[in-house]
Amino acid sequence: MGNSQFALLRQRRFLPFFVTQCLGAFNDNVFRQAIIGLLFWMQAPADQRTLYASLAPAVFILPYFLFSATAGQIAEKLEKARLIRITTAMEIAIMSFAALGFVLQSLPLLLVALFCTGVQSTLFGPVKYAILPSVLRPEELTGGNGLVEMGTSVSILLGMIAGGLVFAAAGTAGPWAAGAAVVALAIAGNLASRWIPPAGAGAPDLQVRWNPIPESIAVLRLARRQLAVRNAILGISWFWFVGTVFATQLPDYAVAHLGGSGTLYVFALALFSIGTGAGSMLCEKLSARTVEIGLVPLGAAGMTVFLFDLYFARSGIVAASGLDIAGFLREPGSWRIALDLTGIGVFTGFFVVPLFALVQSRTPGNELARVIGALNIQNSAFVVAASLLCLALRQWAGWSIPQLFLALAVANTLVALWIFTIVPEFLMRFLSWMLVRVLYRLRVRGVEEHVPDAGPALLVCNHVSYVDALVLSAAIPRPVRWVMYHRIFDIPGLSWIFRNARAIPIAGAREDPALMQRAFDEIDAALAAGELVGIFPEGSLTRDGEIAPFKSGVERILARRPVPVVPLALRGLWASMWSRRDSRLGRMRVPRRFRARIELVAGAPLPPDADAREIELRVRELRGDDV
Repeated sequence: MGNSQFALLRQRRFLPFFVTQCLGAFNDNVFRQAIIGLLFWMQAPADQRTLYASLAPAVFILPYFLFSATAGQIAEKLEKARLIRITTAMEIAIMSFAALGFVLQSLPLLLVALFCTGVQSTLFGPVKYAILPSVLRPEELTGGNGLVEMGTSVSILLGMIAGGLVFAAAGTAGPWAAGAAVVALAIAGNLASRWIPPAGAGAPDLQVRWNPIPESIAVLRLARRQLAVRNAILGISWFWFVGTVFATQLPDYAVAHLGGSGTLYVFALALFSIGTGAGSMLCEKLSARTVEIGLVPLGAAGMTVFLFDLYFARSGIVAASGLDIAGFLREPGSWRIALDLTGIGVFTGFFVVPLFALVQSRTPGNELARVIGALNIQNSAFVVAASLLCLALRQWAGWSIPQLFLALAVANTLVALWIFTIVPEFLMRFLSWMLVRVLYRLRVRGVEEHVPDAGPALLVCNHVSYVDALVLSAAIPRPVRWVMYHRIFDIPGLSWIFRNARAIPIAGAREDPALMQRAFDEIDAALAAGELVGIFPEGSLTRDGEIAPFKSGVERILARRPVPVVPLALRGLWASMWSRRDSRLGRMRVPRRFRARIELVAGAPLPPDADAREIELRVRELRGDDV
């Protein structure tokens, strides 16, 4: 348990921040739902309730368009814990104003407070995600993000429920109770924020530019510099698009297609929210504590399957009405719908958590808050687009809600394919992740400590089987440029995979000296660009299970580009069907059993002046050979 994400909840570097952000999400939704409760408590006419329903989303989302770029700059410049305390102090002032609106039963005052809440959320957004890489180790990022996403999902759900119950529980004192509740929650959030330990500023010397339009363009360009980060941001925005479709359509879906009341809508939302929280929490277990973007294609595929099934589970209007949760669950096909809603949430968690972790791990620390600001701008655009598209398709095109879910399933498939085609790294990681976890039980030691989180390094490993590079890629969170024999690189069908994985083909000096020189040039360019390069210095697969002498090519690489050398050793793959053991039989052996135990051990980096023999001895030592 000490190594799991739950251990973070016992540590001051994480717990006060987690509590603060959960209280903030909870209070936002108590406030927004309490406004709806006030309108019903006042017995406001239908046109006033419709006016609020139309204005409220736009009022809350507008600050994200206007101020996200500024918020990103401020979050970059200020010490992060201090900024969180500032934003929670703002929340106290805003909720005090909102309390006045509740007491006076004034919709205009409440809408002003809602706009100010949007401003406060805009300012908090960049620091919410930028602080995590400052307080968590790289191997904790996936688990930490999973906790944050779980906490946010559950807090939103509970906030909506609590906000809806305020007026029912308080009766004639409802406005006073609502005002007191939001102020008390804001004070609690500020008190929790005071326990957050200092987390340094990303760019304390940054000059904040206040003009929102050119700065919004600037941060959007900043977020597009790295292809993987740019498309991770696109994936996160798509998550918000999917979530918005559900949030806007579930109330009517629960009534028209599930035969339920408002209580059933909350139940349907709870299934989706709890599923998202569960999927978020499972990411650390499935990723083995690395930033495993191989989970993203799995999440996208699962979302698509359950979205399609939700359409086919019930595509028409039901005759029943006013069903409570128990009544709904007694209806035919209801458990299938409940499973679909939960499954969509679970796989949504698989989809979004690794994307957040990737953005945090691949973005320089002095740019991360601004990149998160750009993400919030793009998220806002996707939220608005989803709302308008749903409105247009339902009101003007006459689509039903199940038809919207079917269209969303098709769109989710196309978006996923587009993202994974543009950035094949997502798909490559998925294939590596699936292969290793289906065929083997992989134990990894030393990778977190010794493979650098940033900057160049040369990874050297013994060569046991044809799947060595895939096993290593599944265990190392950063992309690795593998050097491989050109005849394997050019195998029809596999060549596409190797090219998209940006492998570097090489040949022997006697076989093709020009290709060999190009390979060394490409290796040097990759190291100069701060990438990881992986080589198998034996030059070929082992024929007897033992490590062959390392060739001098590793010394040639280091003489030209002195970088740290990380020794790696694979254990247990000699018995694999992919090795050359028993190759005299002239055919590939059937594996003796699936889920065999294999191990990868990483050692402390060696200096760039290490020679081939020294590196070989270190790899032998890691594998357990007598040296």
